[in-house]
Order: sequence, then structure tokens, then C-alpha cells
Amino acid sequence: MVKKSERDSRRAIAEQMRQEQARKERRRSLLILGSCVVVVLGLLGTAVFVYVQDLQEEKKNEGTPLAQLGANIDTADCSAVTKAKATGNNNHIDPPTRIPYPDAPPASGPHWGNFLQGSEIRNFYTVDDRPEIERLVHSLEHGHTILWYDDTVKPGTEAYKDVQAFSKKFDEGDKFIAAPWTKADGKAFPAGKHLALTHWTGPEDQEGITMHCVAPSGEVVSKFMKDYPASNSPEPDAP
Repeated sequence: MVKKSERDSRRAIAEQMRQEQARKERRRSLLILGSCVVVVLGLLGTAVFVYVQDLQEEKKNEGTPLAQLGANIDTADCSAVTKAKATGNNNHIDPPTRIPYPDAPPASGPHWGNFLQGSEIRNFYTVDDRPEIERLVHSLEHGHTILWYDDTVKPGTEAYKDVQAFSKKFDEGDKFIAAPWTKADGKAFPAGKHLALTHWTGPEDQEGITMHCVAPSGEVVSKFMKDYPASNSPEPDAP
């Protein structure tokens, strides 16, 4: 028979081992928790840093004229303006019938009748909230100039920030829209070009005006909109 003193000794050893294991588990849990806290603080710090940088850049751009934002005309490396006889004036197709536009992007053409109006009209659209191309073409008919940017102009890039900055320089009555052009919309822009400006002139001798650029340029946008104002369009009094 095992003596009481031996049983007590074994219990003491077992309890000591249990307590040691518990201490190890606590230390391991604290190390894991500490590592998680460090990671979270690092991510939070990075997010705050980026946010503050964006605020500072936005504040800096507030007082900067449009023509001084982004690349200058030479660096923007834009193609010559192309003009083509406009098509589709008052040619309304019932949605949701999709319209295959031959040009990337279109500067005129048939379009949906449910034109953008009120709060639907914004100066800047993302891939997630952009209206259908067929409705944007209707906005062209109403005098809007559209700055299209392709898939390479991604959120967070300098080019994307420049386009956003451009859009904040216009009021609703200026009829400026920046919108993405995706691979699903049609052909790619010409090689090396990542942005395009389009305008639909009128009401007489209607033309579709297009210019492609390598980099976003406030100077280019400013000149383009002076050359082709909202009043020079088929329906300038429509929204």
C-alpha cells in the first residue's frame, strides 16, 4: 500500500507540473496577444499615415488652379484631337439593351433615354458606382465633357489622385465628368494612352471630339473644356 506521504508527494509534483504548464500557456497567450496588438497598431498607424497624407494633399490642391494640377501638356503626351461626324442625336434605345460602341471611348452615338439627372450626376465616378456607358453618352449629348481613365489608373496611384483633384475643381453646371473605362466596356485605348477626353459638339454640324493622353493633365483638361464648352453641344440646356 502506498503511504500517505508518498501520495501527497505525488500530488504536490502533479500540482507543480500543472501550475508550470499553466504559466507556459499564459506566457504563450500573452506573446500571441502582444504580437496581434503590434500588428493591429502597425496597420492602424499605416492607415492613419495614408489618411493624413491624403488630407494634406487634398488641402494643398484646394488652392491650386486646375491648370497646375497633374502633368503639364508636354508630359501628358496627348494625341491630336480627332473629330468625327456625330451619330445618334435623339436616337434613344430602350434599356437594358446594350449598345456596342465602335470607339474607345465613344464621343457620340445612340444611347439610353433615361439620362442622368439630379443626384445621379457627379463629377467623379469609380468602377463600383459608374453609370452605364449608354447613359454617359446621353450626358455627352447634353454638353458634358467626360475624362475617361482606364484600368491602369488604380485607386491610390498618383494618376487616380490627379483625376480626383480635377473633378473637385468643377461645379455641377460646368458639366465635367470623370469616369472609368474598363475592359468590359470595349476596345482598349491606343497603346500607351491611359486617359481620354470626349465631347459632343452641336447643335449644328455635330461632331464627336476625342483626345487620348498618357498622363492626366489639368492643363489639358482646362484647354479642352475652353475649346469645347458645354454650350457647344446638341442639348446644352438639358442636365
